[in-house]
Amino acid sequence: MARTPLRFCFDYLSPYAYLAWTRMPALAARHGRAVEPVPVLLAGLLNALGSVGPAEIPPKRVYVFKHTFRIAHEFGVPLTPPPSHPFNPLLALRVTAAVEDWEARGRLVSALYASAWGGGKGAETPEAVAAAIQAAGLDAPALLAAAQTPEVKDRVRRNTEEVLAAGGFGVPTILADGEVFFGVDSLGHLEWFLRGEDPLSQVDLERWRNLPVTASRR
Repeated sequence: MARTPLRFCFDYLSPYAYLAWTRMPALAARHGRAVEPVPVLLAGLLNALGSVGPAEIPPKRVYVFKHTFRIAHEFGVPLTPPPSHPFNPLLALRVTAAVEDWEARGRLVSALYASAWGGGKGAETPEAVAAAIQAAGLDAPALLAAAQTPEVKDRVRRNTEEVLAAGGFGVPTILADGEVFFGVDSLGHLEWFLRGEDPLSQVDLERWRNLPVTASRR
C-alpha cells in the first residue's frame, strides 16, 4: 500500500519554513514518502488564532534573524534577508498554488525561497516572482495570470483553513499520518515518528490535554 505524502505547509515569509524546506525532499525520500508543498497564509493563521508573528515583536525580530542565520550555517545553506520583512507573500503563494504537479511545484518553491532568502530579489513583486517562475522552468505569464483567478485565490484560503483544522498554528507545519510537526527544530522528531520510534504515547498526550488550568493572564 502506498504511503501517504508528507504535507509541508509553508509561507515564504518564514525563514524557518525556508530552512525546513531545504531538508524536506531528502528527509521524505529516506522514508519512501512524497512531499506535497502546501502554500498557506501565515497572517491568516495568526489572525484566526489571535496571535502575532515573530517579526511583529521587535526584540524577537532581531533574534529570529540571528537564530536562523546560525541554523543556515549549520545546514550549509545561504540565508540573506529579503529586501523587506515582513513582506506581502500572497502573489508568491498563489502562483505556487496554481501549479498542479507536485514535482514542478517543489521546483517553484525552491526558486521562490532562493529569491526570498538566498540572496535574490525577494518574493513580493511581480518582477521577482516572474523571475523565480522562469528559474523553475515554468510559464511565468500563465502562472501570474492564474494567480489572479478566484479559484487559485480560494485554494490558498482553503489550504490555510485546512491546516488550522488539522491543529496547525504557524509555519512550517508538516502533517504526517494525522500528526502535526511544527518548526524546523521538529524535523528530527518527524523522523522518529516516521520510523515508528515516537517516544510520545497516547497516555502522555491525554494527561497533558486534561491538565487543569489554574492561572490565566486574561
